[in-house]
Amino acid sequence: MPLTAVEEYFAGLDTASRNAFQHVRAIALRIVPDAQDGRSYGMAALRFEDKPLIGFRAAKDHLSIFPFSSEAVDAVRDRLTGFDLSKGTIRFSPDRPLPDDVLSDLIRHRLDEIAG
Repeated sequence: MPLTAVEEYFAGLDTASRNAFQHVRAIALRIVPDAQDGRSYGMAALRFEDKPLIGFRAAKDHLSIFPFSSEAVDAVRDRLTGFDLSKGTIRFSPDRPLPDDVLSDLIRHRLDEIAG
């Protein structure tokens, strides 16, 4: 069985980065079990109802998730002190992962946006 876009992307990462992203993906799938692996804006992403839910990108010195929504980032911004944030991106590292409760709230916020 061929790998999905997300599985293929994760397979090319070092173990620590892969594990960190697999943890994010597991939390997202617990909240949105019908989300599907795919691509969005050229990156590996979970999609729900044909819209991007959360994207994944690894850089040399950090990992990034993209909720494809500045409002979703703003909804949890005050709980991410010390993390590198921009309008639609949250950066972290395998040794300093995002708190599960904040990640869950971020996913729920994005789900609510998609669901309308």
